This record gives sequence, structure tokens and C-alpha cells, in this order.
Amino acid sequence: MRNSIKKYTVPIILAAIFEIIAVSLWISKDNLFYLFNFSFIGISVALGTGLIIAGNKHGRRVTQLLVGLYILVYLGIIGGENMQIEGFWYYLYMGVFEAATIHYAAAKIFGPLIFGRGWCGYACWTAMVLDFLPYEVPVNPRKKTGWLRYVAFVLSLIFVSALFLSEAGNIERIMFYAFIAGNVLYYLLGIILAFSLKDNRAFCKYLCPVTVFLKPMSYFSLIRVKCNEEKCISCGRCRKVCPMDVDMTDNSRKRKNGTECILCFECRKNCPKGAL
Repeated sequence: MRNSIKKYTVPIILAAIFEIIAVSLWISKDNLFYLFNFSFIGISVALGTGLIIAGNKHGRRVTQLLVGLYILVYLGIIGGENMQIEGFWYYLYMGVFEAATIHYAAAKIFGPLIFGRGWCGYACWTAMVLDFLPYEVPVNPRKKTGWLRYVAFVLSLIFVSALFLSEAGNIERIMFYAFIAGNVLYYLLGIILAFSLKDNRAFCKYLCPVTVFLKPMSYFSLIRVKCNEEKCISCGRCRKVCPMDVDMTDNSRKRKNGTECILCFECRKNCPKGAL
């Protein structure tokens, strides 16, 4: 019994973290929605990671679909919240700490200090679709065009700033349409890049503006994939199957593409010696 609990330590910790956030926001904001929201996400994440540990190859996809569809459909389309980066800027301008602001703080700004780029691997509704495309393993070497993400980041800020500076009417409605249009654009660009570069995660590597928040915090992540150098036989399989081109054989925080790891554990599943 004790060994079983120890085996699932990570899912338990993740569920506990989200539950602490859920209860804290529920009490401080006096809004039951936050209890439901973060509890649901925490349970979904714990379920997926638990399935992975149990050997189920679909564990990560389960979490992706549960969390991704919840945010995209329920919060975004039905709830009318812009959960893209433009929504984050919007609420900051409004001086309101809720919705997208809380989401970004918990999942993409401070959360990565604990679980790194786990958001990208388990909860992103854009990657949720892109990961079903045929190029799970990149065919071509990584390109040096990651600077484009910073351009997209700045453009998103300029867009929202322009709305406020121009005193546009009915900004809330504009932000809703921006959420719909933004998602359509992300999916189109993501699919085009995936097929042209033969890499499902090309959009994440080169264009996604959210990674500007995620990358610096991920450097200090507590939850990381590490290599047991005594077991490692340097076969290179982990590097070949990594969708984000991370060198998992290097335990240094400065390892190649180290802040890109999405905790998909493909490297771990394909390691013949269980060194990861």
C-alpha cells in the first residue's frame, strides 16, 4: 500500500497544489466557481499523470482533452472569456485579478516554477489539436526562428493597448471575437507549420507568444525529467523521440532546449534501460 502511494506521489502533489489554489481563491474571492475550476483542472492533471505512471499511453491525451476543451469551449466560447494572451492583457488594463489573469498567474507565470512547461503538454487547447497530427517526432532539425514568438507577444500587447487608447466601444465583445478569431488563426498556422516543417510542435517552438512567460520560469522548475547516468547507454533514443528537441541525457538546467520540456515522458517511455 505504501509503495503504491509513493508511486503516485507526483499526481497526488499536483492535485493537492491545484486544490490549495482552488480553496484559497474560493475563500478570498467568495466565488464557488474558483473551487470548481481549479479542482476540475487539478483532478484532470492528476488523472492523466496517474494513467501515465500506470503505463497507459493515452494518459496525457486524456488530460489534454479534459482541460483543453473545458477552457476552450466552456470558459471561452460559452463563458465568453478571452483565455488567450490578449485576455490577460485586457484584464491587466482593467485592473481586475480574475479569469485570464488568474489563469496566467497560476498556469503560465508562477506555475512553471513547479511543473515547468507542463501546461504545454497537458492543458493547451492549441496543442490538444496539433498533437493529433502525424508528425509527433520532428523529422527535420530545429530552426533558429524562435524569435518570432516575441514578435507575436508584442503584437498581442499592441492590439489590446490600441483598443484602450482608442477608447473603442464594447471592448468586452471585441475581446470575445478576438478569442474566436485568435484560435482559428492559431489552429491554421499550427497545422500549416506542422505539415510544412513535418513537426506537430512547430507552432509551439516558433510562434506561440505564451512561451515568453513559460520559458524563463521553466528554467527553475522543480519537476524535471532527469537522467540516471549510470544506467544510460547513450543510445540517443530519448533525443530522437522528444517532440521539443530536448537533450534529456544532460541533467544541467542549461541543457539543450531545457526550458522546452513539456513533460510528455516520451523519452522515458522509449528509454531501453529506464534511465529517465
